[in-house]
Amino acid sequence: MLDNPPEIMTIAETAQYLRISLSSLYKLAQGGRVPCQKVGRHWRFRREAIDRWLEQIKAPSSNTNNDDAKFNTKGGISS
Repeated sequence: MLDNPPEIMTIAETAQYLRISLSSLYKLAQGGRVPCQKVGRHWRFRREAIDRWLEQIKAPSSNTNNDDAKFNTKGGISS
């Protein structure tokens, strides 16, 4: 992970923070499965939203389709 990740991260910084490949993160972002925003042509990720998302996907839930939750561009969950 990054030693001191910035509040707003690029896709490369976020991939490193999550320890996943850039291509995997692009797929998650394009599919709306990770909280992010597109600024022009560039994806941006709020560290706080990523941390909350990680907690949500690892926490047990009564929703058996937790992996299918999609995030809107504000980082919130949409149905």
